[in-house]
Amino acid sequence: MRRDAQAIVLLLVGGGMIRLAWTGDYLDYVKPYAFWLILPAGIILIAVAAVTAWQVWRERPETDDGHGHGEPKVAWLLLAPVVGMLLVAPGALGSYEAERTGTVIGAEEGRSVYPELPDDVDPVPLTLLDYAARAIFDDGQTLEGHRIQLRGFILYDGDQPQLARMVVSCCAADARPVKLGLEGDLPADLEPDQWVEIVGVYSERQGRDEINGELIPYIEVESVTGIPAPDNEYQ
Repeated sequence: MRRDAQAIVLLLVGGGMIRLAWTGDYLDYVKPYAFWLILPAGIILIAVAAVTAWQVWRERPETDDGHGHGEPKVAWLLLAPVVGMLLVAPGALGSYEAERTGTVIGAEEGRSVYPELPDDVDPVPLTLLDYAARAIFDDGQTLEGHRIQLRGFILYDGDQPQLARMVVSCCAADARPVKLGLEGDLPADLEPDQWVEIVGVYSERQGRDEINGELIPYIEVESVTGIPAPDNEYQ
């Protein structure tokens, strides 16, 4: 690829990275701490693009008969994914991926000691990962006697709705879902990928994930409220 084309690619990639950082869309792909890696990287790429373009301009021939062979025009198709990143960035992973991936809670995590939940907070807000770990590895001992508030998106196991949220260690490439079964009086119009806030109490019921065979805890639902998707959809 010619150096002028390289400068354009660098400019577009750098601009795309700055856009992702500025709008917060980077949270659909990586953990929040990556902001301080993405933004400087985008600025550096734009600076390199500017230097490259300046060098190309300085080294341009004073005369050009227009008959240079140059690069194949098809090479410019390499810009397509870069332009796509600028114009249409894919969203965070949701129910489609969660339905096809085993739950992140595994027996190898082992039993642990969990702090008591506060008695003066009702309901107690927990992450899905915290609730699932307490329900499975602590046999729900710290959950009993408390109303719990959970937030996640809806997915379906057959015709049964579940509550889920994707958990990432570094980026969306390693994302896996934590899944909770729902029992009780549930609305009939729950849609996949719909974000909801659920208030309920601990249930001793457990199921098995058909994909990896790991345990899926349940919660006895008292109320379901639709909510907007959070800025950071991952845990």
